[in-house]
Amino acid sequence: MGNAVVCDEKETLKALRPKGVGDRCPSEDALHSGSISTSSAVLTHHKPGDGGRIPSVFAAVAAPVHLDERMGDQKESLRKITHTLAVKNEEISNFICTLKQSLENLEANSNQVQDDLETEFSSLHAVLDEMKENMLTRIKQERASRTYELQNQLSACSKALESSEELLELANQTLCSSETDGFTQAAKDIKDSVTMAPAFRLSLKAKASDNMSHLMVDFSQEKAMLQGLKFLPVPATPEIQVSECQVSDNTVTVVWTLPEPDNKIDHYILEHRRTNHEGPPRIREDYPWMVVEGIREEQHTITGLRFDTHYMTFRVRACNKAVAGEFSEPVTLETHAFTFKLDSSSAHQNLKVEDLCVEWDSSGGKVQEIRKEKNRTNSPMHSPARSALMSPKRAPTARPGRDRFTAESYTVLADTMIDAGQQYWEVKFDKESKAFAVGVALRSLGRFDQLGKSSASWCIHLNNWLQQSLTAKYNNKARTLDCPIPNSIGVYVNYDEGILSFYNAKTKQLMHTFRTKFQQPIIPAFMVWNGSFSVVTGLQVPSVVQSGQRKNSGTSSSNASLT
Repeated sequence: MGNAVVCDEKETLKALRPKGVGDRCPSEDALHSGSISTSSAVLTHHKPGDGGRIPSVFAAVAAPVHLDERMGDQKESLRKITHTLAVKNEEISNFICTLKQSLENLEANSNQVQDDLETEFSSLHAVLDEMKENMLTRIKQERASRTYELQNQLSACSKALESSEELLELANQTLCSSETDGFTQAAKDIKDSVTMAPAFRLSLKAKASDNMSHLMVDFSQEKAMLQGLKFLPVPATPEIQVSECQVSDNTVTVVWTLPEPDNKIDHYILEHRRTNHEGPPRIREDYPWMVVEGIREEQHTITGLRFDTHYMTFRVRACNKAVAGEFSEPVTLETHAFTFKLDSSSAHQNLKVEDLCVEWDSSGGKVQEIRKEKNRTNSPMHSPARSALMSPKRAPTARPGRDRFTAESYTVLADTMIDAGQQYWEVKFDKESKAFAVGVALRSLGRFDQLGKSSASWCIHLNNWLQQSLTAKYNNKARTLDCPIPNSIGVYVNYDEGILSFYNAKTKQLMHTFRTKFQQPIIPAFMVWNGSFSVVTGLQVPSVVQSGQRKNSGTSSSNASLT
């Protein structure tokens, strides 16, 4: 193919060669030597009568280029085929390993069920042998008892007969005697002996029967039952009834049914796991399956849950004495709840934040100051005089976007805003804290602002400094609450209706309600001084709180009532 291209170009060049030029042109030599690989030759020549130059274009593509391109395409195609074969070979190899493992498992499992069957039949034989021994013992005891009674009766009758025969012989001898002197006395003695003879005191009815038919057995039903003995069937797959499942108060009740009744079912196994996916469970899930075993009914309630994911997936299977059935189709139930974390970057330097726990650390601020002091330079910008003159609002911030709380605002905020709906969370606090507060705040809350002392926050405040008091605070106004100080406080927010309520988390007794209109999203806010607290999130609004809110609508206290 390449040679044909070169020859054609040679002939074309010869035909276009001007007069006076040699038979061979430099381009022809180049073509002949193969030095031209890829080029376009533009040649001009005069035609008689044209009066001008006519361009001619030729695409000269050398044979090695075509070969290289085609070989590259073929190599790429071969690489794809090779990769496909390698993947397929790996799949087949894995499947072969699976089959080999299945064969090993089949051998082990068949041996196991065979051993179990031998054990069951041995147990059955042992039961039958024990029953046989008990029945034989009963027959022997019955025979011995009756034998004793009959033998005693036989002995007594034999002695009576012997005595009676002797008496009869004596009477016959007396009757045959011809002596008249002693006949009267002898007859009297015989008469007295007959009256006292044992033969007349004996019962001629057998004290024991020789019939043993009452100890006969009929195994016809048992034989029929044993003949009907067969392997236990695999239980049918249950079906979870989504319409009957309930999710409320951080509990989930799962209800299921079987396609048809099965009296062989011994128990059920329920598995559940948390997920953020609404559909069927993924192969790779972040959370493992949790197992609940030994369920005797066709429903189960799981309590004490934290709904820190959007959904929970459930599946159930039935088990008899021998085998477990297949799992039901997984069902995903929505577990809506308010979940947040504490924003440690907003916390006062004296607050030590770990996950959802906060502890007062009096050395926190001092340590920070010492670190700052070590990092200071001799620049006038960091001189003590200049630092004293700087405005707090212009002080360097802990992080971009929001300053860390400072001065006496020992505050920390959550990392999640509330801009709609009803939310609920609880906080457990140390009742010995010198001061503690829980509530909500606007994002505009200043870094020097204390909770409840501005129009940007609402809170319940515990004071243990000079005298103990529990107050509701807003916009630097306070109302003393006449209720026992609880161990934990529940916070309820209905953003759309502008309701903020505080409850005794244990008894769900209402402590105080703020009614307002939130002009912007709010954030859970907390304050502690010389104490500690921990937050519990992932909680649904308790049903008793919701019902209480409906009853107390229009009667709760409001911001205007704070004094």
